[in-house]
Amino acid sequence: MSIAPPAGADAALTAVIRDEAGAIVARLHRLVGDFDVAEEAVQEAVVEALRAWRTQGIPDRPGAWLQVAARRNAMDRLRRQQRQERALARMREAAPTLSAAPDPDERLGLLFACCHPALPVESRLPLTLRAVVGLTTAQIARAFLVSETTMAQRIVRAKRKIVDKGIALTMPAGPDRTARLDDVLTVAYLMYNEAFVATGGESPDDRDLADDAIWLASLLATSLPREPEALGLLALLLFQHARQPARFDAARQLVLLANQDRSVWDRKTIDSAEQLLERAAGMRQPGRFQLQAAIAACHASASSWEETDWLQILALYDLLLRHDDSAVTKLNRAVALGRVRGAAAALEYVDALADELSTYHLFHATRADLLENLGRPDDAAEANRRALSLTTNPAEQALLTRRLPISPMHQP
Repeated sequence: MSIAPPAGADAALTAVIRDEAGAIVARLHRLVGDFDVAEEAVQEAVVEALRAWRTQGIPDRPGAWLQVAARRNAMDRLRRQQRQERALARMREAAPTLSAAPDPDERLGLLFACCHPALPVESRLPLTLRAVVGLTTAQIARAFLVSETTMAQRIVRAKRKIVDKGIALTMPAGPDRTARLDDVLTVAYLMYNEAFVATGGESPDDRDLADDAIWLASLLATSLPREPEALGLLALLLFQHARQPARFDAARQLVLLANQDRSVWDRKTIDSAEQLLERAAGMRQPGRFQLQAAIAACHASASSWEETDWLQILALYDLLLRHDDSAVTKLNRAVALGRVRGAAAALEYVDALADELSTYHLFHATRADLLENLGRPDDAAEANRRALSLTTNPAEQALLTRRLPISPMHQP
């Protein structure tokens, strides 16, 4: 057996988890008939692998190592619990050979189960991150700014509901799949949003979580090639990800889109996103992720902020509101409205959203921009202060602080 340097263990484990964890959970569930046992067994195997590979190096077949460990853990759990003797017998009789590659349908079935409408909305993303992507409870808790105990309880309740409701770990078909696909896509979308502007920790973004979100969106787009919204979601995330090299300066300060160096955007990734969007558009079934991707494409094709086709973006937002008329979508539309019809019209539009978005920091940051453009610096400063009080992201806090006027005692 060849052994890789221990330094690469974490990166290798991350790759194995993405490719294998969800499928292993699904396979174990078929054998033991207990989702909780299967999911916990895989989580224990992940922890064991990380501990062992850091000291001993990475085995030739890390996926096989993880699956064998998970199978052993599941058997140990069943023995300790003294239940499901028939499940133990099935496991003993099952062929020990391992599949060369995970079946995408296994992971998709698990993903649809984790996003089942019977589960609370706030539990779907954490459960997906743990069962499908393979993140630990501690990692998920940090991302959501809650204690590990609180997150563990949330995940346990969600898993219990899957068992109690008899939710199948299979991908639904026909109208049922169509009805639930948006929930599944939304989980991947929210995962990337959390990574794009992290709400927890000292880093302003979470690039590992962003990679996980893109992996999940890629799995959906590859496995569901005739679902235009799955293609649209992947295109949207790739457009966003292509701008990553320009989002922060050398001091890790946030650089807004208007000021980014577009020469460092990843054009290869942008080309891939455009091809996906064209495929989705050819199916003539527009949806919210395709329209958001089309807006991102307008930004990606513009040579500068000033040269952006704002009229087209405004028209796309008007179409998007037919599919998603949320207050946040309307707020995003305000930026294009301001470029097309002026800051006064945009401010009037934004102020109408105050009741719904009064605790959303970007509402106040948007107002601050518009007020500054209208020559109302004092009102703009107050709006920036309010935005600053509502965000926990360090890069956003630094940006909003820089926008505030310097008091006389701090002037050079």
